[in-house]
Amino acid sequence: MHSFILEGRLVRLEPLAHCHAGELALAAAASDEALYCWTQVPRTSDDAKRYIDVAMAAREAGTAVCFAIIRVTDGAVVGSTRFFNIERWSWPQGHPRRELAPGDVCEIGYTWLSQSALRTGINTEAKLLMLTHAFEVWQMLGVCLHTDARNLRSRAAIERIGGQLDGILRAHRMGADLTARDSARYSFVAGDWAERKQILLGLLNRG
Repeated sequence: MHSFILEGRLVRLEPLAHCHAGELALAAAASDEALYCWTQVPRTSDDAKRYIDVAMAAREAGTAVCFAIIRVTDGAVVGSTRFFNIERWSWPQGHPRRELAPGDVCEIGYTWLSQSALRTGINTEAKLLMLTHAFEVWQMLGVCLHTDARNLRSRAAIERIGGQLDGILRAHRMGADLTARDSARYSFVAGDWAERKQILLGLLNRG
């Protein structure tokens, strides 16, 4: 999977690499542990190295594009996010979508931020950059985000940026607490992207 950088006014999304391991662990370790009760984060350097190994393997397999989240003002690593479950549908020969890369739908997830990056606009701009790339460069038909149904803070953040709740998927994935978690599924689709993009831009412009 091709690596690339997405950059805005507040945040730069760089391809996740081993050079980010130390700062990635520091970003998590310096934050309140309760912040990550519904999210798995690498809290030590060894954890971060393993986390990056898994992310890079997914990239090589063509199923994910993983980023370190960099705060532009000071160049600090403040978290991570990725495109994953990139899926190409079986279009028939001659269909115009058959040759589009990398696929037709995907997820955005594995997103976490350090405590210092919360309520700064960094998450909003990161989502704007990623969704713009998905719909306007890759020409995706849909992008979904899943979060633990118990994670009210994450659900509120997704709803704030215009994600539409599709429903609750029961026993969908392993939770951070090693239970079979229910997932709240939110989506963006190509048909309403122009409207949703204006919501994101409006949030950023309001600071």
